[in-house]
Amino acid sequence: MEEKDVVRSLAALAQSARLQIFRSLVVAGHAGMTPGAMAEALQLPASTLSFHLKELTNAGLVSQEREGRNLIYRAAFGHMNALLAYLTENCCQGAQECVPAAQGCSNC
Repeated sequence: MEEKDVVRSLAALAQSARLQIFRSLVVAGHAGMTPGAMAEALQLPASTLSFHLKELTNAGLVSQEREGRNLIYRAAFGHMNALLAYLTENCCQGAQECVPAAQGCSNC
């Protein structure tokens, strides 16, 4: 992962509503969520949610897919894992006993 992509991803997550949206999508896993379900769960107006989803999508953290009449948003687990790997690449100066928490994620 390139540094500019890391900066873009971290900048997108550096806003409370976007962080909440992303974490909700991570919890939802590969099933994802519709905008309506997210808006209701996070108590965000649809226009606000749409703006934040666009920012997360542009940063590569979220993907969008149409299923019938619904849009399904999902966390981009590959991108998330690449971001975490970049951030923890030299964790504890490479000591074997240092295992970042994300490496144990069975959904990722």
